[in-house]
Amino acid sequence: MNFNIVEFFSETIKLVQQQDHGSIWLILLIGFLFGVIIQWSRVDTFDKIAGFAMLKGFKVPKMLFFSIGIASIGLFFLIKMGLASYHIKPIMLGGIILGGIIFAIGMAILGLCPGTGPVAVSEGNLDVLVGLIGGIFAGALFTYLYPELEKIMGPNLGKLTLTQFFDGSWFIFLYGVALIAIAFLLPNREIEEEVGEV
Repeated sequence: MNFNIVEFFSETIKLVQQQDHGSIWLILLIGFLFGVIIQWSRVDTFDKIAGFAMLKGFKVPKMLFFSIGIASIGLFFLIKMGLASYHIKPIMLGGIILGGIIFAIGMAILGLCPGTGPVAVSEGNLDVLVGLIGGIFAGALFTYLYPELEKIMGPNLGKLTLTQFFDGSWFIFLYGVALIAIAFLLPNREIEEEVGEV
């Protein structure tokens, strides 16, 4: 089996570029703003993630609920104006369970997730860099082996959405409002961030 990693990554990048996700500059701008918000809120630190895992700090869930709520409301209006559309993935039960377990193990080892990890690396955390490099190669391996792995990822329950179970697309708007409310209702308790000696 011949496998050229350079050719593989090159083809993957071309495939992503052909999926019409919008301007690369807009995508970079959104990514930059995402990184700024994460760094400013300090949720890219082990202390904040560990604090949430031990239910001693709530900055991480407050930020998650608020962000997802705002994004849900924004997406609702963008779709209503015809400026966006859903891209729904099928629910493959085996894949979700296995992926969730692998994700949880990786997050427990690194203390960060794929969203906060790159920001932590930009601050000089080399331990997280090792995890990110491993994640990139693991993703490439998964993509390469997907035809074989697909057999153990079922059953495929189809492209289910919450709007199929609740009347009307207004549910998405109300869902966003509910998440924002939860973000404000969560306690402001937080553990102190440990600062290493320089």
